[in-house]
Amino acid sequence: MLDDTLKTQLQQYMGLLRQPLRLIASLDDSAASTDMRGLLDDIVAAGNGKISLDTSGSDARRPSFVIAREGESRGVRFAGLPLGHEFESLVLALLWTGGHPPKVAQEVIDGIKAVDGEFAFEVYMSLTCHNCPDVVQALALMAIVNPKISTTVIEGGAFQQEVEQRQVMAVPMVFQGGEMFDSGRMTLEQILARLDTGAARREAAKIAAKDPFDVLVVGGGPAGAAAAIYAARKGIRTGVAAERFGGQVLDTMAIENFISVQYTEGPKLAAALEQHVREYEVDIMNLQRATKLVPAGADGLVEVQLENGASLKSKSVILSTGARWRQMNVPGEDAYRNKGVAYCPHCDGPLFKGKRVAVIGGGNSGVEAAIDLAGIVSHVTVFEFDNKLRADQVLQAKLHSLPNVTVVLNAQTTEVLGDGQKVSGLVYTDRVGGDSHRVELEGIFVQIGLLPNTEWLRGTLELSPRGEIVIDERGQTSVPGVFAAGDCTTVPYKQIIIAMGAGSTAALSAFDHLIRSPAPQPSAAVAETA
Repeated sequence: MLDDTLKTQLQQYMGLLRQPLRLIASLDDSAASTDMRGLLDDIVAAGNGKISLDTSGSDARRPSFVIAREGESRGVRFAGLPLGHEFESLVLALLWTGGHPPKVAQEVIDGIKAVDGEFAFEVYMSLTCHNCPDVVQALALMAIVNPKISTTVIEGGAFQQEVEQRQVMAVPMVFQGGEMFDSGRMTLEQILARLDTGAARREAAKIAAKDPFDVLVVGGGPAGAAAAIYAARKGIRTGVAAERFGGQVLDTMAIENFISVQYTEGPKLAAALEQHVREYEVDIMNLQRATKLVPAGADGLVEVQLENGASLKSKSVILSTGARWRQMNVPGEDAYRNKGVAYCPHCDGPLFKGKRVAVIGGGNSGVEAAIDLAGIVSHVTVFEFDNKLRADQVLQAKLHSLPNVTVVLNAQTTEVLGDGQKVSGLVYTDRVGGDSHRVELEGIFVQIGLLPNTEWLRGTLELSPRGEIVIDERGQTSVPGVFAAGDCTTVPYKQIIIAMGAGSTAALSAFDHLIRSPAPQPSAAVAETA
C-alpha cells in the first residue's frame, strides 16, 4: 500500500516503540478494506515484531481499525485510510500508544489526565485538509492518555452516506456524544480548555502575576514571530500574547514564494516559527485574545487587557494581530456557514465531490480555489464583482482551459439560499443590467480578501478607512511606544515575507524607543518615602 520511501520512514519511526501494539481491524469485502489491509500489513512489517494484526474487529464502520496496546482493546480508531495529510497523525498515534512520549508540555498532559467524565469524540476529516491534523492529533492524544476519552477519526470521503446524514459540510468537524462539538482548526489546549472549565481562570491568574515586559508582541503570526525573535536577541524581556500562534499561516496550504524555500505548507511553517521563537527566552502566552489597549501613563507602561480578564503591561508593544477572511455579509451566509458556505477549498473541497459549487471572488485566491475544486466537483461557477478577473494571467489561462468552470463578471451576490439544513443556491444581481438571477448549487466558497483584526483598537490609535493600523516606515503607530507590523497595518502588500520584515523592523524600532526613552517617574508615594 505504501511506497518504498514511506515504508522506510515508517520502519525508522516504529523503531522508537517502547511496548508492543495490536491493530484490531474491522474489514469487509470492499476495495477500501483491501487497501486498508495492505496498509495494516505494511505497518506490521515495519514494526519488527512489536506490532500484531487482529482482523476479528466487529465495528459498524468498515473499513476501520483500532490502535491498542497489547492485551487491550481500546484505543484510537481510524475509519477510512489515514493517508495524505493524516499519515503523520497515524504515525504519531502508533508512537504514542507504543509509549513514545509526545512533544507536549507536562502540564498539558496532566490536564488531559485530570479531565473528569466520559467523552466519546468523532472527528471527520479529509485527506487534503491541512487544518485537520492538529485536531486529529489532539483528540488522538487525549484518548491515548485518558481512558475515559475515546476518539474515532473518520475520513469523510470513505463514508459519504454518513457525512450527508450528519450534514458534515466542513472539516475538521467534531462530534462528542453524538452531538456537534465544534468545527474548524482547534489546538489541543483549546479543546482541553473546553473540557476543563477552570483552565481559563487559572491561566488568567497566572498572566496577571507576570512582571512588565520590555517588549510585548500581540499576535503570533509571521510578523509577531519575527518581532519576538528580533526583540529577544537584544536581550530584553519579551512576551508574546497570541490568540493562536501561527495566525493565518495555519490556514494556508501551498507556499511557493517564500524566498530560499521552494515549497512548504502553512502548518509546517507555523510550527517552524514557533520552534524558532522558543529557542529564545520568550514568554509565549497562547490562546489569549486582546480586547483593549491602554496607552502608557506616568509609569511608562502600556497596558493590554485580555478577554479572560487579565492584563499585561510593557514598556513597548508591537501589534501584529493579522487579518481574517472577509465575509460576504449577505442574508443566509451565517445561517449556512459550515453547511455549504465554506472558506477553505483545500479542507472542504472533497466533501463536495460531484456537486455544483460557486467561488466568490476573482483574485488569485478565488481563481486558485476554482482550479483546485474543478478537479473534484462537477461544476464551478466563479462570481466576480468587477468587470474582469484580477488574478495573475497564468492562473486565468489555466482557469479558462477547464471545461467545467463558468465565470460570471459584474456579479454581486445578494443572498445565500438553503433548505433549512444546507445550501441550495445563491442569488446575484447583474451590476450592468440590474437583473437578479438564482443559481442552484450545493456549496459556496468565499474568497474575497481579508479584514484586519483591529476592531478592539478603534478609538485608541489611528486606523485607516479600511480598519488597518496606520504606521510609518519604522512601524510606529500614532501612540508612543506602540508599534505594529503585518497584515493588520497599512503595509501595501499582504505577504508572509513582507510581514516578517515588518515584524523585524517594528522590533528594532521598539528597542530604539526603549534606549532613547527616559526612565519612568516614580509615584508620589515612592518619592515621599525617598
